[in-house]
Amino acid sequence: MLCDVCKCNDATVFLTQILEGKMQKVNLCDACSKEKGVQDPTGFALADLLLGIGAAEEIEKGATTQKCPVCGYTQADFKKTGRLGCSSCYQTFLEGLNTLLKAMHKGTEHVGKLPQHAHRNMELSDRMKSLAADLEKAVAESAASLRDQIKQLEHEMAAS
Repeated sequence: MLCDVCKCNDATVFLTQILEGKMQKVNLCDACSKEKGVQDPTGFALADLLLGIGAAEEIEKGATTQKCPVCGYTQADFKKTGRLGCSSCYQTFLEGLNTLLKAMHKGTEHVGKLPQHAHRNMELSDRMKSLAADLEKAVAESAASLRDQIKQLEHEMAAS
């Protein structure tokens, strides 16, 4: 991101200020933020927030060793600081973030606007998808087992 003061491409401090009644966004690099006496907020304690809503384990389930190919940020870094390193981080950690967001919102779902039968149909559809996935996994495992048995027999036949 471009620094609004020195125009370098290393802005890491993003502020919103109000001057003369007008809101203005300001992007600063580390050097310009120190020069102006602006400190980068340290983020928020994401781990504490997650513990409070019962979703701390969801971020742990993510690939914490996975790194953003652009900035090298990890999900552990995200957990520690409460923010992502660059714009590519979102795409890199998309699956883990979606899991986290679903966990955060699991207790806030409001079903009152749907007719009861529509909500029931959604539940049945979700169960059907889950069963179909389980069936596909079971078939794949059975096929692998049969393939291994055939290879073993072929090996035994070739040896005799």
